Amino acid sequence: MTYEQLLTESDQEGLLTKEKALLANKGRIKGKRIAIKKDMTQVEKGCVLAEELGHFHTTAGDIMDQTVFLNRKQERLARIWAYDKMIGLQGLTASFSHGCRTASEICEYLNITEEFLTDALSYYREKYGVCARYLNYIIYFEPSLGIIELI
Repeated sequence: MTYEQLLTESDQEGLLTKEKALLANKGRIKGKRIAIKKDMTQVEKGCVLAEELGHFHTTAGDIMDQTVFLNRKQERLARIWAYDKMIGLQGLTASFSHGCRTASEICEYLNITEEFLTDALSYYREKYGVCARYLNYIIYFEPSLGIIELI
């Protein structure tokens, strides 16, 4: 998804999203207002907005204090929501079908940063283990990302 598509989705959810000069964070949600740091690329803004939408859908209360275990847990849930929104097994197989073979090609195809992809793959490795089957594909997460189409 592009940043613009996520902005439309945010608007449809009744959220007000604005770009601001944030100092401490890249993004923040409070109630129905989302702030996104101004001086980032559109791709970075998309990854941040996806996570903030994840907070909207999964988080309750003020979780700014990350020394609290439950706050860290909610932070992780929002990130997982964003990974699945922006990538998921469907996105990995779609990028493979599109001809993407490197991390940078996958990132360009999915409109995500390499850091976001790396973090998502780390989570998928935790969730699925060595590999996962999706439709007529096997996606390997170890020793590195590999996708095989079953015929």
